[in-house]
Amino acid sequence: MKHITDFPTLPFGVLPTPLYKLENLSREFGKNIYIKRDDMIGVALGGNKVRKLEFLLADAKARGADVVLTAGGPQSNHAMLTAACAARVGMKSILVLKKRGEITSGNLILDNIFGAEVRLVDTDSYDVVYACMHRIMDELRRQGHVPYFIPVGGSVPLGSLGYVNCALEIAGQAEDLGIQFDAIVSATGSGGTYAGLTYGAKLFLPGTRSIGIGVCDDPFADIAYDLMQGAKELLESDVPVERSDIHIHYHIGPGYAIPSPEGCAAVRRLARSEGILADPVYTGKALAGFFQLLADGCFAEDEALLFVHTGGAGALFAVDMI
Repeated sequence: MKHITDFPTLPFGVLPTPLYKLENLSREFGKNIYIKRDDMIGVALGGNKVRKLEFLLADAKARGADVVLTAGGPQSNHAMLTAACAARVGMKSILVLKKRGEITSGNLILDNIFGAEVRLVDTDSYDVVYACMHRIMDELRRQGHVPYFIPVGGSVPLGSLGYVNCALEIAGQAEDLGIQFDAIVSATGSGGTYAGLTYGAKLFLPGTRSIGIGVCDDPFADIAYDLMQGAKELLESDVPVERSDIHIHYHIGPGYAIPSPEGCAAVRRLARSEGILADPVYTGKALAGFFQLLADGCFAEDEALLFVHTGGAGALFAVDMI
């Protein structure tokens, strides 16, 4: 089996990110609740995509790319972090984003600060967005550029290795704390983070369940399975991928990228109990789903539970909190 260090990366993140117990929420729920602060990863306002971009932009550089293109919604944390990381290595970034109204705040401001070229496409279909990206790439090639394509969320097997590596990091921190996590909970918006954590848990955290909270209605069980298979092949691992490893719950609310009352309440609860900010449409919805699982008695009283904070606080300044 290959080791993570066998793959070239670019050192964007300040790692390891903090991991500690949420004392107030633990008392409120009568559980042992910990948080992994990937919102404090050291790039822009933080977020999970930095771990993926360490692998993906290293691959882009190795292929001689000078322009990176990616996609997302107008408040995409992934797109913003792609712009930030691309700027650090001297690459131009083009962000092809779904247009929703005339929002020009939040992460769109940060996209501009990082020097990204933003193209808004009036569609809800990623097929349309990707077709636009390929047309832009063809034009760039005619101009003598070498473009590099990153799909929404950076959710490809190579990007998922960032969260296989995160699971290894968690294992080391858990050992230092003298605990074993029974479950890890994370937001699932494109599948790559969850897939990496789930396969990484199989490799480095035996006995730990990986639970994803889907924030849109994509078939994440199938998406995660395919991405895990891809990560397994890259690592040349003999540890099998099994569908029984995949645990997906959904908290979509009114729709993808639209705040939900429960998600906004979860954002306030985390802020007022622990002084931590989360966005209302990704991490906030994952928190809402996690809190619901806690309220429904889905965890034993003595279990140690880890919530992975995937960042995105910039969106707080672009959406109306319900």
